[in-house]
Amino acid sequence: MEKVIVFDTTLRDGEQSPGASLTVEEKLEIARQLERLKVDVIETGFPASSPGDFEAVRRIAREVKAPVITALARALPSDIEKAGEALREAKHKRIHTFIATSPIHMEHKLRMSPRQVLSSAVEAVQFAKQFTPEVEFSPEDASRSDLAFLCEVIQAVIERGATVVNIPDTVGYSTPDDFGTLIGKICEKVPHLDRITLSIHCHNDLGMATANSIAGIKAGARQVECTINGIGERAGNASLEEIVMALVTRRDLLPFFTNIDTSEIYRTSRLVSRLTGIPVQPNKAIVGENAFRHEAGIHQDGVLKESATYEIMTPDSIGLKGGELVLGKHSGRHAFKERMKKLGFRLDAHQLEAAFKSFKELTDKKREVFDEDLIFMGEEQTFRIPQVYLLEYIHTVTGNQILPTATVRIKKKDKVFQEAACGDGPIDAAYRAIDRVTRMKLNLLDYSLHSVTGGKDALGEVMVKVEAKGRMVTGRGVSTDIIEAGAKAYLNAINRLIYREGKRSS
Repeated sequence: MEKVIVFDTTLRDGEQSPGASLTVEEKLEIARQLERLKVDVIETGFPASSPGDFEAVRRIAREVKAPVITALARALPSDIEKAGEALREAKHKRIHTFIATSPIHMEHKLRMSPRQVLSSAVEAVQFAKQFTPEVEFSPEDASRSDLAFLCEVIQAVIERGATVVNIPDTVGYSTPDDFGTLIGKICEKVPHLDRITLSIHCHNDLGMATANSIAGIKAGARQVECTINGIGERAGNASLEEIVMALVTRRDLLPFFTNIDTSEIYRTSRLVSRLTGIPVQPNKAIVGENAFRHEAGIHQDGVLKESATYEIMTPDSIGLKGGELVLGKHSGRHAFKERMKKLGFRLDAHQLEAAFKSFKELTDKKREVFDEDLIFMGEEQTFRIPQVYLLEYIHTVTGNQILPTATVRIKKKDKVFQEAACGDGPIDAAYRAIDRVTRMKLNLLDYSLHSVTGGKDALGEVMVKVEAKGRMVTGRGVSTDIIEAGAKAYLNAINRLIYREGKRSS
């Protein structure tokens, strides 16, 4: 079996998803989890794009040691210099530089001739070698490029020291047959490919990113670029969990392996969803909430008799402990600590105490506490935004014949504020009351609600997206009371805005 290198670009291409925006600390938390997942390469950002991206790459390079830490740079000396500077403290580092090679990009975007593009490509690789021993080059929009010119560029960058050459299907134009054939022809026509690692990067515009990636691997690529939950530009990227589990499940047809610890997949998916504010669709392969649910009677009967009848992989294989009842009202700290440890949370004493307090509060509200409930508590403690505003009390009055009204009591440091407001519904009224306390002008862009577990007393999770002064953030709140969860989510978003503004000013 041959190894496939897993290159994760969640923090770079994934963050380019519409609506996704991560702070430096959030990027660092995801990078640490990707390290636990055992990805080989983490593309951490685009240092030249903003001071925030530069700082995120620098922090991750300093603190995350096992994977290769990669930074993106256009084929420009200033970009490459920034990337090299951001990566300076990395134990294992790589600069990833790129320039488009398709006729439509060269003519309309770059306004450069093929000879100029070729010259820029080789100069960029040569310059990047001054900063990192590993240099990756991508001919952007490779799948719509002229094959002869594409091969000429690849050969030239290899001769100038590129150690990885990545073939992107930038706009998701390929089909599996197309893409496999392209990789096969590159392997045939370009000399000295044995000197480098051939990589692939597929987008999902036609819903074929995973299939194209598998076709590329079968045709000779040995690095695959992907994101957690398949997030990314437009329709997203090839999904890490789909590619990895396809290789694990179909070893009869795909004699390849990766270093990925599949038991960390579910937790990584949850973390990325929570911090980016991008929910995972219920029917998403591998990590969607319906991925291991069986509704039809004939399916349920088969699974009860033998799980392999309708399950080609197990929930345990991705780290999903399905609905296990673990703790109750009389459980103590020791049992709680051990269970959190088993679920993969490494909490310090302060975090553990805060999580245990939340657990005790929850047991007063619901009789049965499941692993899913505990996962939310662990996630809450893993990364906490400073709570400038804290919800102490909320009371709503609503009905189809009365005007919905909300009263909130909110604490800010040592001061307590109380306001009331009316609205189109209880959530709208609560948000108007919160606006009066905070005096912030916010635009609510999105509101979503789903239950964490089953039953009438299930935890409800609310995720909101808000915008203020051109900056957009997500907020998240959890409670057995969905109105309270919504208020918490809105305040969480406000606290994030304040936190980011403070970071930007400092």
